Amino acid sequence: MSETIKRERIPELNLVRAMAIIGVLCVHSTSYATVDMTGSGYYWLYNFINIFMKYGTPTFIFMSSFVLFYNYYSRPLDKKLVSNFYKKRFVYILLPYFIFSLMYFVILHFTHYQGRPFGESAVSFITKLFTGKAYTHLYFVFINMQFYLLFPLVLWLLKKYPSVVKWSVPIGLLIQWAFIVSNKYGFQVPNKGSWAFSYFSYFMLGAFIGVYFPKIKQWFVISRSNATKARVVSWILLWAVWIFAGLGHVYIYYLLRLKIATYNTLWYEFFWNLHTFACALVLIQIAYLLYRKGPSLIVKPLNRLGALSFGIYLIHPFFLLVYRNFPPQTGVSWLIHLWYAGGFGVALIASWIVVGLTARFVPFAWVIFGNLPKPKPRLVPQQNSGQLDVR
Repeated sequence: MSETIKRERIPELNLVRAMAIIGVLCVHSTSYATVDMTGSGYYWLYNFINIFMKYGTPTFIFMSSFVLFYNYYSRPLDKKLVSNFYKKRFVYILLPYFIFSLMYFVILHFTHYQGRPFGESAVSFITKLFTGKAYTHLYFVFINMQFYLLFPLVLWLLKKYPSVVKWSVPIGLLIQWAFIVSNKYGFQVPNKGSWAFSYFSYFMLGAFIGVYFPKIKQWFVISRSNATKARVVSWILLWAVWIFAGLGHVYIYYLLRLKIATYNTLWYEFFWNLHTFACALVLIQIAYLLYRKGPSLIVKPLNRLGALSFGIYLIHPFFLLVYRNFPPQTGVSWLIHLWYAGGFGVALIASWIVVGLTARFVPFAWVIFGNLPKPKPRLVPQQNSGQLDVR
């Protein structure tokens, strides 16, 4: 019988989540600009933000897998664990997914499909609900649900054959690229990007890091006292791969979007995979640097943003949808640039306010936004006493 080992908290992970949600917001807030601003002298900047920040979704998938394997690998795998696992996923993931799928479907119905019969609408909603297509960003939750179905099986395999854990990353890359290549040259599936196999390397990277994290934690902590020759070389190599793969990723999309040059689609997949794979590891290192050395003026808001990131992910497209109904009625270029920047600001701030207030004041807020941080108890001085009453 395996012995349960209590895992220490990793507060730095909220900073990784915060950087991931910022990446998602950057991509979504510049998506229109990559189509409409091709004639602008600043198009390179829009393209850079839109592509270089595409690490958000892969990082969230990696983080979800990392946390699962970190918390569950040392625990006995029995019926109680599996049932509790699925109960939490249903309460904190499936319910919010259903609510937001319905919300976005209703919004699109009234804006685009008012004349559609009820029966046809119902069939359309059920189809989109079970394919993650009720709105453009919900594919991420749909992918994660596929990983949740696979998780107990993968956990069982890695616990039964511990020697396989060290091969998790090559196995994940092999499965992902077998799916990508076979989908291009062999059997093609619709909506390839909505299948978990498109992100399998990140899932297995999370498994590897989650299982071995207590042993490899120090590798993520970049500091003079923690440096060895091997670590310094690996840090430099990782950051170089991240930067050069990211810039290559940006460049080939710049050429594609301006119709200068096109390449085999496998090159776009390769640069995206290499860029975002390295970025997931770099973000953990940055999170450790920020948590130890960063000013509290930055770290505290980022920590809160990370804690609310799932809710912000779900609701931010609503604010972008509303905001985009009021484009600038001017040809003044700096106002147009300001409007695009404002989309990011509105999506971030409005979503943050709504999710934060919901977490603090709305009962059963988890039904809407998942597992939100609990409000801190207020300390109220008791009358005629110097003691504090926790409420």
